Amino acid sequence: MKTNRGILIGRMQPFHNGHIQVIKKILEEVDEIIIGIGSAQISHDLKNPFTAGERLVMIKQSLVEHNIDPSRYYIIPMEDINKNAIWVSYIKMLTPPFNKIYSGNYLVKQLFYEEGYEVKTPPLFDRLKLSGTEVRKRMLNDENWQELVPNATVELVNEIKGIERIKNLSKKEISDM
Repeated sequence: MKTNRGILIGRMQPFHNGHIQVIKKILEEVDEIIIGIGSAQISHDLKNPFTAGERLVMIKQSLVEHNIDPSRYYIIPMEDINKNAIWVSYIKMLTPPFNKIYSGNYLVKQLFYEEGYEVKTPPLFDRLKLSGTEVRKRMLNDENWQELVPNATVELVNEIKGIERIKNLSKKEISDM
């Protein structure tokens, strides 16, 4: 019997409560979900402060924290290849077979649509607060970011001194011209 498997791709910088809610909702529609960690090769900048490995730990531990059955998901880091015409083939090479793509990104939706996939827009939960941009902004400004993420994300950020990293990354370089 064919498994009804969906894929969700996002940068997850960092993994937050909106991601958990989206994954739970998708799991109501599919047997298994592939969680693609997008832009896996990028880290240590303000928009992408965390490595793929750090994000993988955030995701895995957050899913455990929320009692999501590990037999129902795969977590796969995905590097950008910047070749849109072959990107879907590249993703297919990295993943188990899937029949649905969940994305809010119009380019991603278009590329998968052109390849004949069922494309769905996942619901967004409290998008003004539950976004990686908002979480990173709060981290940088010493505001309450912890309320927006699972405990597992808080623990990993603390373990790697993630707040210190973001603050250091935000400092402008002073050059001797």
